[in-house]
Amino acid sequence: MSKNITGGICAPQGFKAAGVKAGIKKSGKEDVSIIYSEVPAAVAAMFTTNAMAAAPVIVSRQAVQNGTIQAVAVNSGCANASTGEQGLIDAKTMAEVAATALGIAKDEVIVASTGIIGVNLPMDKVTAGIKKAAGELSKDGYAKALKGIMTTDTFEKECAYEFELNGKAVRIAGIAKGAGMIHPNMATMLCFITTDAAISPAVLKEALNEAVNLSFHMITVDGDTSTNDMISVLANGKAGNKLIDAKASSDYQKFVAMLKQVCIHLAKQVVQDGEGATKFLEITVRGATDFADAKVVAMAVAKSPLVKTAFFGQDPNWGRILCAVGYSGAKVDQTNTTLALGGITIVKGGVDSKPDIHALNKVMGEREIKVEIELGQGTAEATVWTCDFSYEYVKINADYST
Repeated sequence: MSKNITGGICAPQGFKAAGVKAGIKKSGKEDVSIIYSEVPAAVAAMFTTNAMAAAPVIVSRQAVQNGTIQAVAVNSGCANASTGEQGLIDAKTMAEVAATALGIAKDEVIVASTGIIGVNLPMDKVTAGIKKAAGELSKDGYAKALKGIMTTDTFEKECAYEFELNGKAVRIAGIAKGAGMIHPNMATMLCFITTDAAISPAVLKEALNEAVNLSFHMITVDGDTSTNDMISVLANGKAGNKLIDAKASSDYQKFVAMLKQVCIHLAKQVVQDGEGATKFLEITVRGATDFADAKVVAMAVAKSPLVKTAFFGQDPNWGRILCAVGYSGAKVDQTNTTLALGGITIVKGGVDSKPDIHALNKVMGEREIKVEIELGQGTAEATVWTCDFSYEYVKINADYST
């Protein structure tokens, strides 16, 4: 059992945070954040598979190799991606400035950046912001820290829970940013998770892999994998539970279940905030030969611009959905395929089942719609979350850098 708690990213014991206005964003809003653990924490992280990985990704990949981290320094408003050698120097400087301000080693800092690609960081503003944030760290700094990582997001994405391990109260919390350039080949955009659970770095990495495979790997907004994607988990052991150092334990199963809960919650929020989105779509594929086939079918439907625009227009054009199922590459047979929208079966055996058009129109007008596809090939299933494509999506991305 778990319960929702307040305190955001600072809810777990031993964590503080801050977010400040450094002048990087044109909006003048918070744009530099720090998340800090009072003691070195076990770390696990996953990064973008994009070959054009941003400088902070390259620097942070190296930092997490030691297995412990004590702080995360983040800026928004500039991605520090495709910035060459200077970008790497700047990312390393972010870590060094944060480490000095916090009195920790520079290899105990993860750095992250988000914003426009191809622009160098305004380092005078970034370094000043990091120093200011370090001086404002507090248990109440979680709200501003969250604002400091946001770009085109329209709402804050966070959650915090308390659960029990071996008679000890354990807390876990997470924040995320992301609304566009969302397609998972590791995790998606930026996500930072804190917990006071005691768990070894190696086992924490296994847990994160499990959680991401059923959350951030199961969402898409526009099919674009960012250059800056990053997810990290810091576990500082302050809860005092018996160290989780093996997967073959009930405590591991309880912990990974909570980590999945956090990741799924945040991943769904990212999709719900998809740039210009008017629909939140849950696509479940059942009856596949294996999980891989179920996922590939669900992703094919979720990524299809024709499917996404049909949902925006509230047009139950099921032919577009079946078309995506057919070209997905999975094992399918149209004579065994069934499709339902909002619980209404509209295709059976690959042909129109003549549903109640009034009931179907009501479903298409809803904000959240469940798409269920039965393949009749096996017993495996998978669920993917996505959103529609609207006029506003085009407008946001057509004007992004200008």
